[in-house]
Amino acid sequence: MATLSTEAPLRSVFGGAMIIGGTIIGAGMFSLPVVMSGAWFFWSVAALVFTWFCMLHSGLMILEANLNYPIGSSFNTVTRDLLGKGWNRLNGLTIAFVLYILTYAYISASGSVIQHTMREMSVNVSPRLGGLLTALAVAFIVWLSTRAVSRMTAIVLGAKIIAFFLTFGSLLWHVKPVNLLNSAEINPGYMPYVLATLPFCLASFGYHGNVPSLMKYYGKNPQVIKKCLLLGTLMALGLYIIWMLGTMGNIPRPAFIGIAERGGNIDVLVQSLSQILNSEGLDLLLTIFSNFAVACSFLGVTLGLFDYLADLFKFDDSKTGRFKTALVTFIPPMIGGVIVPDGFIYAIGFAGLAATVWAVIVPALMARKSRKRFGSPRYRVWGGNKMIALVLVFGVLNAVVHILSSVDLLPVYR
Repeated sequence: MATLSTEAPLRSVFGGAMIIGGTIIGAGMFSLPVVMSGAWFFWSVAALVFTWFCMLHSGLMILEANLNYPIGSSFNTVTRDLLGKGWNRLNGLTIAFVLYILTYAYISASGSVIQHTMREMSVNVSPRLGGLLTALAVAFIVWLSTRAVSRMTAIVLGAKIIAFFLTFGSLLWHVKPVNLLNSAEINPGYMPYVLATLPFCLASFGYHGNVPSLMKYYGKNPQVIKKCLLLGTLMALGLYIIWMLGTMGNIPRPAFIGIAERGGNIDVLVQSLSQILNSEGLDLLLTIFSNFAVACSFLGVTLGLFDYLADLFKFDDSKTGRFKTALVTFIPPMIGGVIVPDGFIYAIGFAGLAATVWAVIVPALMARKSRKRFGSPRYRVWGGNKMIALVLVFGVLNAVVHILSSVDLLPVYR
């Protein structure tokens, strides 16, 4: 049995938790109040907690399987060895689809945020042009180097954290119990709308590609990595609940119908909050936070897609090779952003459908196969086969819910 890395105990758990939390928390959180308005606050929190529990354990199942392979083995390497080429191809396709659809979602989101920001300065910019210009700027940074992305992300992440606490401190100060408890509505129904929220919750807890990276950082030290996953996902869960509290405590439930009808994009939500609170200072904070949230998510997702496609097409790391990769990375979602500029909510939903495969179903199958082959000597997720079954059921349920929603067989809050 290989010994643990001597550096592992010296690594801070906080650093790994921030990697996980930073990966999870992004512009996707802006979709949550809109898609969860039917279920409203308490049922939405229940859906988020249930999703957090399942997504945490699916990540731990990746850790369990990955520990049986050399440090540096990728998610795809482990999938191919345990589940075969068929599952590995399906896994690769869903990863690429998720990254592409999220890139499109952030082009859509950035377009709406740029439009809202420029409108505040009395400058009229269309969402299509705003999204296109932002995509070109991000493409240039990604083309330069991974180091350039890392530096820019660090700057944006720091600004986002400051803006986050300033914004939510102001939002929570204005929360009204009559809105949060929805006291004004007579006999409101919440439960019929809960199922439809699950794919969006799932898409909001994606971090699973980082598990092999943490093993490279901490060595084969499952207890430390487990703490990183637990703390990072709990941080995201806590911030999501605060965000739901801040939005649903300020915007009445019926008002979300109009927000959804206008596309549910970030600028519409920010504009609604600003109008209701009638606070120029809070409007500025919301605008700043939304810009940094989109930028941070945009950089992280596109870098992941860029690296994945470079490896897939075997483009080298020269300026010419990176230019080819940048074209393959950005041209398809940019075309989508020009044709359909208001597809943020729909894109996040489709990302949840594809993520069901590689972030939920595949990890559960990997853990099951790993136990049969290796016996999981280093670490085993608690709960035995029942936990694997729960995660699989959660994954299948999400897929079914999304399909039913796509053909209008689930109730929609209108």
